[in-house]
Amino acid sequence: MSNVSLEQIQSPADLRRLDRRDLKELADQLRQFVLQSVSRTGGHLSSNLGTVELTIALHHVFNTPDDRLVWDVGHQSYPHKILTGRREAMAKLRQAGGISGFPKRSESEYDAFGTAHSSTSISAVLGMAVASRNTGCSHRQHIAVIGDGAMTAGMAFEALNNAGVTPDINMLVVLNDNDMSISPPVGALNRYLARLMSGGFYATAKNVGKAVLQRVPPVLEIARRMEGHAKGLMSPATLFEELGFNYVGPIDGHDLDSLVPTLENLRELGGLQFLHVVTKKGQGYKLAEADPVAYHGPGKFDPRVGIQKPATPPRPTFTQVFGQWLCDMAQSDSRLFGITPAMREGSGMIEFERRFPNRYFDVGIAEQHALTFAAGLACEGQKPVVAIYSTFLQRAYDQLIHDVALQDLDVTLALDRAGIVGADGATHAGNYDIAFLRCVPNMVLATPSDENEARLLLSTCFQHVGPAAVRYPRGAGRGAAIEANLETVPLGKAVVRREGEGLAILAFGTLLTAAMVAGEQLNATVVDMRFVKPIDEALLAQLATTHEAFVTIEEGAIMGGAGSAVQEYFNAQGVVAPMLQLGLPDIFIDHGDQAALLSSLGLDADGIVASVTARWGSRFGGCAAGTVVRLAQQSR
Repeated sequence: MSNVSLEQIQSPADLRRLDRRDLKELADQLRQFVLQSVSRTGGHLSSNLGTVELTIALHHVFNTPDDRLVWDVGHQSYPHKILTGRREAMAKLRQAGGISGFPKRSESEYDAFGTAHSSTSISAVLGMAVASRNTGCSHRQHIAVIGDGAMTAGMAFEALNNAGVTPDINMLVVLNDNDMSISPPVGALNRYLARLMSGGFYATAKNVGKAVLQRVPPVLEIARRMEGHAKGLMSPATLFEELGFNYVGPIDGHDLDSLVPTLENLRELGGLQFLHVVTKKGQGYKLAEADPVAYHGPGKFDPRVGIQKPATPPRPTFTQVFGQWLCDMAQSDSRLFGITPAMREGSGMIEFERRFPNRYFDVGIAEQHALTFAAGLACEGQKPVVAIYSTFLQRAYDQLIHDVALQDLDVTLALDRAGIVGADGATHAGNYDIAFLRCVPNMVLATPSDENEARLLLSTCFQHVGPAAVRYPRGAGRGAAIEANLETVPLGKAVVRREGEGLAILAFGTLLTAAMVAGEQLNATVVDMRFVKPIDEALLAQLATTHEAFVTIEEGAIMGGAGSAVQEYFNAQGVVAPMLQLGLPDIFIDHGDQAALLSSLGLDADGIVASVTARWGSRFGGCAAGTVVRLAQQSR
């Protein structure tokens, strides 16, 4: 009977003192702790349940933190956090003031590299391995744990290609093959892995090996140590071996009796090693095993009954509004193609795939390819819509400029999760798209203020012939009634939502709701700007003659954002007007509740009023009538 207790494990050093026979009991306790913890806080569940044994084996075998361990993406790092001294901190996971849902260098010495976007681990570990070699730390091991979904990204293969010709380094790549990223896996690589796993020769060899082991117990340990190598030898030559790695596997990622000795052997071998382990998302919790997508990132739930539908249907999210619009527009226009980089569920494209399978493309975790693929479609007269999170568009910026905008191609971007994203924090923040899109020639950029505006502006940007983007936040809007048509609005035209005096509040996006409340208190004119680019210059010129001061508000980076666009127009026209720009400050904003974060940043109604009062005193304008003047244009 094992006496091991999870509470005894304060660091991996404690774990390494355990007998291997105790690790299975520890795994059971750790899995239950992950399930109970995530059910109370929300977070990534299926992926973490699937890596419990792998995490234990890695920390048991390798001398972390001196040996460097990097978790690609980091969705699966909760067991790692628990075993590295953060068990009690899990109670505030992804909450304000609590620990991050991803590995974070400033949080722990065991987090060797900060991750959250996919496919960076091999590159980072290669850099660490070269640094260790060049500084005389030849004993140090460097391990990258990467999922089969993340292996679809070109960056992973760029790193493997570089590593294969880098001499005298210790580097282990662990491919965690759970046949799942977030959406179901796609692409030729996944098909190759599936063939490798289902090959008759491998299956026969595995069964024969088990039969032999049952008859000859004394060689059990030796055989298990050889099993991984034998599987690699019995399989056909692999891509990974051609890239210079010693390929071992596949082995059962939940079998500690295979994992531990295999990892020990690979540690002793050193050099370039590639271990292929097979795990099951949701392992040990039947509901998550049956539906790993639903349990990928759940909110709070009762683990005894699982995720339950709310009694009252919630308001539709912007993602759902987009998904319905996409189907409606595809029904209307046969040229529409829908593209996602491995985010079918997250981007609201399940129904589109079902109804229009020949026009649906999941390209895998390959944002760069997604943009250029769309550009190719547009070259042939099609109208692609790329559904992509704002934070992931950052990974395809060159393709956006060079392949889409430079050629003025008809590609529409649906930018989900724009602005504050809440619990995922700084790594997934959609704060920068306004600034980095508005500087690109030929781009149109729309910022809908509610659900119906999202539908209108999606239709408008889709019908515009050229590159265009519509950005919308995570979650639901104010609950606006949605008109089931495909009407458009004039490109670049704003709408005055409230007439006031003296002060004009120019709102970009969903912060219009807060601006309207503040406008009532300040008796200000409130404008739904709708577009950042092209901006409504005619309305700005008119407002400059009738208002004393201006406030711009946006859920985006203040530097170079929408407010800067207004100021640039005024400067170009020689308009001098007191102006207050409100937006996200020049810092990385940590995780927390979305509404609470916006309030703390002064981007709710009270914050707008407080900022106006701080700037201009009790009289919101704070300046005499006629302050706005047009300077003489001496050069004209």
